[in-house]
Amino acid sequence: MSGFKAFVLKGNLIEIATGLIMALAFAAVTTTFTEWLTGLLPVGDDFFSDETGSFGAFLNALIAFLIMATVVYFFIVLPYTKAKERFFPSEEAGAPADVALLEEIRDLLKARNGSV
Repeated sequence: MSGFKAFVLKGNLIEIATGLIMALAFAAVTTTFTEWLTGLLPVGDDFFSDETGSFGAFLNALIAFLIMATVVYFFIVLPYTKAKERFFPSEEAGAPADVALLEEIRDLLKARNGSV
């Protein structure tokens, strides 16, 4: 079971799934927006036909996207980050090891160049 927790929490599985959900929800927004804009273009005699997209459909898709984003954030992202912090706490108390190493190299180069 610990291998499964590591797979779900340490891997990018949740991030990829969340990104896919949000991308699909945003695709509906862009589709309805494009349909609404193309509906405003004069095409023949029917400038405002009922067959084209409407502004109401765009607003509906936008509100649905915002509701979906809220649900995804509060029911997927927040629990995921809390579970990740709980099961895999961050080992870095201060600066990361690579930053400390780079600072040490910088100080050694300063000392070396100052003595030459």
